Amino acid sequence: MTNPSISAISNGRVLTPEGVVEGTICMADGHIDSVETSADQSTENAAILDAKGQFVVPGIVDLGVFAIDKPAFHFGGITRAALMPDQAPPLDIAARVRFLAQSGKPDLWVHPMAAATKDLAGEHLAEIALMAEAGARAVATGRRWIADSGVMLRLLQYAAMLDLVVVTHAEDGGIAGNAAATASEMATRLGLPSAPAEAETLALARDIALAEMSGARLHVRQVTTRAGLELVRQAKARGVAITAGVTPAHFMLSDLALGDYRTFARLSPPLRSEDDREAVREAIGDGTIDVIASGHDPRGPEDKNLPFADAAPGMAGAETLLAMTLTLVRDGVIDMPRGFDLLARTPAALLGVKAGMLAEGYEADIALLDPEAPWIVDSREMAASAGNTPFDRQPVQGRVTRLWKGGVEIDL
Repeated sequence: MTNPSISAISNGRVLTPEGVVEGTICMADGHIDSVETSADQSTENAAILDAKGQFVVPGIVDLGVFAIDKPAFHFGGITRAALMPDQAPPLDIAARVRFLAQSGKPDLWVHPMAAATKDLAGEHLAEIALMAEAGARAVATGRRWIADSGVMLRLLQYAAMLDLVVVTHAEDGGIAGNAAATASEMATRLGLPSAPAEAETLALARDIALAEMSGARLHVRQVTTRAGLELVRQAKARGVAITAGVTPAHFMLSDLALGDYRTFARLSPPLRSEDDREAVREAIGDGTIDVIASGHDPRGPEDKNLPFADAAPGMAGAETLLAMTLTLVRDGVIDMPRGFDLLARTPAALLGVKAGMLAEGYEADIALLDPEAPWIVDSREMAASAGNTPFDRQPVQGRVTRLWKGGVEIDL
């Protein structure tokens, strides 16, 4: 990190909660001091940076990463990351949570999510209250769905008492098994082990019913099917405290991307049909989906250079998260303020941290964004610890040009 020599950013298109305004954003003591809607401050002062018409946006809050990868996060404009409990060993005791909550500072804040159950086995609740005291900002079931409905109900009741959001993986493991693809013509043609898309809807229906019973806040980390999204819509209409997320893979790609057996497209949940992909885009546009996250899960050759069905699922998503979300802006699915609601404001609110938007008193996590800057995704040159991106060789637009964490600039 460099010295905090900049006290204000002027002449930018500032993304405020009210929309985009031309003006100046002032920083003091690591926080946003004010957002001025007139650009009458002189840029001759060395402490004032001229943004030259770029977007001034909040740092991204990435909800649900599997590894801490600072260079990749900074490249992608990510200043806070909520870490999934699927670590080795899992985050099921307070000491591990406390250590990781301090691990990224000062230039990245890590918000660990407490394991819902011991060893993430889905059988016995972990010491969630102690982990919350140690810095856990949410509780998560990890990569798997909790099959025991009694355990899940107790988890939701306990989390409601602690006012912690429960982050769940919506995929019935009894149906999904070891499937590498969604049951479809494509899976049959490729000879891949597959599971019906209903594995998601069955898991969702159960979890929604239990959340409704318990009054808990439920965040479904990825909802990827048309039927699943309709369940979320109906639950929201009834007043259930549910939010839904997705990663760019499921609004950019369908199972047609499996055609060459490239394991970078081996994901969990697996890629869906083209109709489901269109449903995800519609759900982003109409507000059914609340969060877009990277699902950052770097996997090296030992995990990916295998037959498709044997390869580990996951993608390195931190560096492409922003650029892929900007495709939705260019396509008219959402506007820029809505994009950063999905990337920053809502994730921060779910975690209960005062970040994710540019407003007085909020943490000065700020990025300058050139939404038109062209670049090509290249797995060989990524800053992540592994380059397993399904978007390899794809031309994209949108780059963060400068980044601040708590008012201190980060070297990109």
